[in-house]
Amino acid sequence: MTSFSELGAPPGFLQSSAWRAALALVVVFVMLAVTGWTGIRGTKGDTDPLGSSRAAWAGATFHGHRLPDPAAGPHRIAAFFAGLRKADRLRLADRYPLAVGNMAGAPATLRYQANRKAMDQARDVAARRSHDARLTPEGRQDAGRLMHRLDSMMRPGRQILSFDPAAGGRAAEVFGDLTHARRVSVVVPGVDTNLVNFERTKQAVRAPVGMASSLYDAERAVRPDARTAVIAWADYTAPAGIGVDAAAGQMAQAGAQRLESMIGALPTGADVSLFCHSYGSVVCGVAARALPSRVGDIVVAGSPGMRAQNTAALHTTARVWAMRDSDDWIQDIPNLELGGLGHGADPVDPAFGSRVLSAAGADGHAGYFARGTQSLANFALVGVGAVAGVSCATDDGHCAADLA
Repeated sequence: MTSFSELGAPPGFLQSSAWRAALALVVVFVMLAVTGWTGIRGTKGDTDPLGSSRAAWAGATFHGHRLPDPAAGPHRIAAFFAGLRKADRLRLADRYPLAVGNMAGAPATLRYQANRKAMDQARDVAARRSHDARLTPEGRQDAGRLMHRLDSMMRPGRQILSFDPAAGGRAAEVFGDLTHARRVSVVVPGVDTNLVNFERTKQAVRAPVGMASSLYDAERAVRPDARTAVIAWADYTAPAGIGVDAAAGQMAQAGAQRLESMIGALPTGADVSLFCHSYGSVVCGVAARALPSRVGDIVVAGSPGMRAQNTAALHTTARVWAMRDSDDWIQDIPNLELGGLGHGADPVDPAFGSRVLSAAGADGHAGYFARGTQSLANFALVGVGAVAGVSCATDDGHCAADLA
């Protein structure tokens, strides 16, 4: 990819506000030319199986009583399931798998079971579509790819916390024992996150599952006795590619609300850290002000901005960390916000106020979770609460202040 520094600007002009503003407008008009003026579009699919499952649940009775509103809140839902026999919980999960599998407050192990059945049903649909002559060859190929992805997600031992097959699809997976965890790390990925791209066979750490798995292993290596869990949280609708959706904030706003809801349903007493990559850092920035105080750390990597001018504008009690590899192309994106496009100030700029961590060895925009990198080592230390051992990008003192 051609960097903005290669466009022929005179020395020093690339850093000027006039050049960056002009460049931002060029980027906007290029994106509009590619995606059209209606590029900010709705994300509804043709069908809504999760909505249908929730509607069926909401209209049903069980043992002569109405079932609780699936949006009643995690404490109300947790109390409801706690009052049921195990056989009754399993019966509800079998009858309404998508509703139970995505119900904040339902026991995690029950959600894993419910989502396994929901994925099995979605796999059957994908298998039929992969041979449906009414679809284009590309449509059948996409269905086949989804079928194979669901096969993988249904393997024994996988813990799928949420699953929605509509449109591109959403999912979240847990590594570790979420129910008894004392520390929970949440990986929030960026653009092009959907069910098919939820995991990768090659270059696994460039996809949410690989990122979370790598972080979980690193945390266990740092502190083997720690009761940790890591969530690959791809349970929001992310922009597809680099276009107007990725430059705007609507999807981040919707994702932030879902992130807040998920964190509110995590085990009581667990400390939470967020690890937000690329557009995921926009989601975390928008969510920051509404997050509970037990979110002690927000780490952003390869960030285009957090929709804030500095850490104070995030209105969070969490420590804010940032890192960027020297070869990350995201540094060429102007950190401006014009007409709702762009995500604001650069989190690794000293003026932003983040604690800037070393990303040595990360190798570009998608390599922050690669094993053996300083970026992953720093993630793991933050995740287990051993922040005194992090490696800072500079020795300016702010990064390591008050960490002993």
